[in-house]
Amino acid sequence: MNKKLVAVAVAGVLAAPLVAQAQTANVTLYGRLNLTMEAVKGDSVDPNLPATASAQNRTIYRVNSNSSRLGVRGSEALGGGLSAIFQIESSIQADSSGGTLAGRETFVGLQGAWGTFKMGYFLAPYDDIHPIFGNVPTLTTSILSTANLWSQGSQNADNGGFDSRLGNSIRYDSPNMRGFTFSAQLGAEDASPVGNGNTGGSEAQAKRHAYNLSTGAFYNNGPFQGGIAYELHEKVRGPNLNDQAISIAMNWNFGIVKVGGVYERLDYDTPTGSLKRNFWAISGTVPIGPGELYAMWGDAGDGSGSAVGCTTGPGGVTVCPTRVGQLAKGGGTGATQWSLSYTYALSKRTLSYVGMTQTRNDNNANYNFNINPYTVTNGSNASGLVMGLVHFF
Repeated sequence: MNKKLVAVAVAGVLAAPLVAQAQTANVTLYGRLNLTMEAVKGDSVDPNLPATASAQNRTIYRVNSNSSRLGVRGSEALGGGLSAIFQIESSIQADSSGGTLAGRETFVGLQGAWGTFKMGYFLAPYDDIHPIFGNVPTLTTSILSTANLWSQGSQNADNGGFDSRLGNSIRYDSPNMRGFTFSAQLGAEDASPVGNGNTGGSEAQAKRHAYNLSTGAFYNNGPFQGGIAYELHEKVRGPNLNDQAISIAMNWNFGIVKVGGVYERLDYDTPTGSLKRNFWAISGTVPIGPGELYAMWGDAGDGSGSAVGCTTGPGGVTVCPTRVGQLAKGGGTGATQWSLSYTYALSKRTLSYVGMTQTRNDNNANYNFNINPYTVTNGSNASGLVMGLVHFF
């Protein structure tokens, strides 16, 4: 009996520092479930038909999970105004079960009056442009996402996209200086694996010193919000192949309506020369009753530059040999996107919304949805109706 009492006493002494540490830390469990009922359509190959059959424009009904997540985050006061911070955020496939542990914003860092420094796996400053003009009322996600064309949002960095999380990253965010902030992030392609089917880089990328650099400067004060961001992918897609993007966005809240706009320039190296594209969009957010109406229209131009373009051969078949992600070089490779939605808050933590969107492709383009894509054939439009319900906890 005495031995048992001694063991309990020793265990209590050893556990005391751990309890004290837990008491000085601020830890929060949080999450979001965002599910939609959707009807989408567009000319697409039907695997039930022979391979030689023409594409079919059928309406597909589906339920999707949209950026649903479960996370834990916290901080610890270290003294002198310095804090340690951490976050582990996992993706949740609420429509079909499963998810990826630490597959979303995951990091450890330090925070003080000088700003925030963190290391891990997270979105880059370039992504901070999106909320300035994008579909914030519907959380910049679902098929209503306004990054169908902007940034080639459906593509990862290895395929020319500029709206994906970057692994093996370090990032600095400045303190707010009278509305001005600055951010910079560097992500190495060092062959360490990460979640969501992406990789932190390959051995070949590491040995050619491939990396991703993203910077942004922002201003948010009163009715005006604006920002400029630049991102470089150095040798990520291949030796001597560099990708660059720059975006400028702003909005002004007039009270009865908030008007936003964005301009973007993409510039890729290819084996046959440069491939470039311009994109611009306008948006409006209008308070109506207890909810918000959001509308957006954007235009992505044809792929231009010195690379080899599309050619039409015998039988009128067009071939576009130069392509990065969904962007091709040549005439008829552009697209437009429009989106319309209404968001209604059922409570402080529960949100509902309805909306419709369409990406209209030119003859040689096949852009589709950024979130939960529906692949269409060249020249076909990707369209969808959606009803969503979100709960925050």
